Amino acid sequence: MLYPAIFTKENTGYSVTFRDIPEAITCGDNWNDALHMAKDALITALDFYFEDQREVPSPSKAQEGDVLIELPSSLYAKVLLLNEMVKQHVSNAELARRIDVRPQEMQRITNLNHPTKIDTIAKSLAALNKQLILTLA
Repeated sequence: MLYPAIFTKENTGYSVTFRDIPEAITCGDNWNDALHMAKDALITALDFYFEDQREVPSPSKAQEGDVLIELPSSLYAKVLLLNEMVKQHVSNAELARRIDVRPQEMQRITNLNHPTKIDTIAKSLAALNKQLILTLA
């Protein structure tokens, strides 16, 4: 999942914003610093969506001058899970019951900062009648 970022040259470096994730705003002293900070800001902003149980917007088509920031695959899978939970109005507690885990474990599964096995995310999506499909491009 690649999110287009807008890098704006400033007097002291670069500012970075995301059209699709307006909460993700950052800056960097130089280009490389701004790239690093952009990825961090994107992931940090996604935490707000998870905390509020809000659907994460899909990335829009890149426009000329945009820089694509990649969301790690493990986090992308969690975004897909969150979005499906929101669409189906399924709480963490309900999904925990469906996959037969404690609610605390479901909290970890839906936490962006907690490493979760892809099989666990796939099992969670299956409980929502969805199939996680991995492909090579």
